Amino acid sequence: MKLLEIGTAYFLMVLFAIGFLDLLLVLADLLLSGEFTDPNQVIDIIDTVLVLLIIVEIHQTVVAFSRNEPVVRIVISAALIAITRKVISFRPGEYATIEDAFVAAVAFSLLLGVLVAAFFVVRRVNTDVMTPETFTGGDAANDGGGAGQSPDRDG
Repeated sequence: MKLLEIGTAYFLMVLFAIGFLDLLLVLADLLLSGEFTDPNQVIDIIDTVLVLLIIVEIHQTVVAFSRNEPVVRIVISAALIAITRKVISFRPGEYATIEDAFVAAVAFSLLLGVLVAAFFVVRRVNTDVMTPETFTGGDAANDGGGAGQSPDRDG
């Protein structure tokens, strides 16, 4: 299982590098063409930057999980970035009807509100004591020296 986690972490790093290179190429193209002030192009750049931030958050989640560290805050942060990305790039004209656009806007708003509330709740709760073993039933203190890993995660 550890090999899969390490492979995933490296894959995400490569994916981030490719995305960053693509962002640099797009920025250079926009600067050379003079279209860098076009609002749609700016939104597309922000969208790409937010996707890169989501990749970073997912990478942090994989690394934290691999180290048996709490991941709740990281997952909520990634979800906040993802929904923020959808809100920023929201274009009502892409929906078939105005009602569909309204339903999507309400759904995004509700989801954003719930995620912000969850973010503040998690900040108040001591999630440092919550590790993956907390949810799988492993007991790091009483497992007989197994380095805190449950039987199915011993690499």
